[in-house]
Amino acid sequence: MEHLAHYRASVEHRAFRTELLRNFQVSFFAMSRLASFPWTLLEEDLQTNKSSELILDILKQTCFHALCRKFPPSVNYRKRFLTELIRRQETVDHAPLDELYDALADVVGAEEKSECYKSYLLPCGDTVSLLENVALISEGTTGLVTWEAALYLAEWALDHQQVFTGRTILELGSGVGFTGITICRSCSPKKFIFSDCHTTVLEKLRDNVQLNGLTEKMSPAVSVEELDWMTVTKEQIKEMEVNTVIAADVVYHPDIVESLVKLLSKILSGSAEGAPKILICSTIRNSETYSGFKQQLEAAGISHHVITGPVRKVFPYNRDSFIEMITLYK
Repeated sequence: MEHLAHYRASVEHRAFRTELLRNFQVSFFAMSRLASFPWTLLEEDLQTNKSSELILDILKQTCFHALCRKFPPSVNYRKRFLTELIRRQETVDHAPLDELYDALADVVGAEEKSECYKSYLLPCGDTVSLLENVALISEGTTGLVTWEAALYLAEWALDHQQVFTGRTILELGSGVGFTGITICRSCSPKKFIFSDCHTTVLEKLRDNVQLNGLTEKMSPAVSVEELDWMTVTKEQIKEMEVNTVIAADVVYHPDIVESLVKLLSKILSGSAEGAPKILICSTIRNSETYSGFKQQLEAAGISHHVITGPVRKVFPYNRDSFIEMITLYK
């Protein structure tokens, strides 16, 4: 009986460590806030086992991982992560781990750049890696980083793959491309059209689509299009022959709401094969702006339905944010 209890405890501990390592890896490559890491659980394990083995395993799954060599997070982020890892080890009075200090020495002298990589691990075992700007706002646009609504919409897509399978999808305001690339990797669409209007964003978007191995000649076929919401015509929308339209974090400023609603009206009346399914996901930072968006939808004769229900927690982001997803119809 004692041997059985010991075995069960051993299995539970291995499962705990596996989950802890996975948590550190997922958070590290997505460059999550350091405060969101499970540091307390790490300290508790270190105090119980009096070994630096877990610290070394964390290094192997983060800074020493092949993904970090190919698509490294920012220099400053790696520096702060390693510094915190050292501090936590010192808190429990462990002997210094040479590998930790060697890793820190490698980044202390490295040059910080304006761009870095963020990588997101998919449930299928695949990875989406994106080149993003370090600054949240750069060159007059917010489209050079991944935002929370894009992560939520991707999670929803993973739970509702049938909505996208075999369909031609248009994404409005694709930004750096995270949601679309995730859908292409996981949901088997027929075709995916990424779109944006900002020149710098389009350049970064094309780079990220190519970085993740998506091309026009592969399945799904993908394209990156410049789409001006003010000037695009119903005929151009018809030619796209889209079945599904998605957008994440496009309702962020009153100045763009009018042009967005006009575009959505054209989409709902411009398809040759009936109105496509439209999904809009928004982080509601300003309730007045978001309410104004819904009012303009109503004035244009567009109804909406709020999509509720839980989604699997796949990607790390701030889940305290108020995110709402709606579907539109006339």
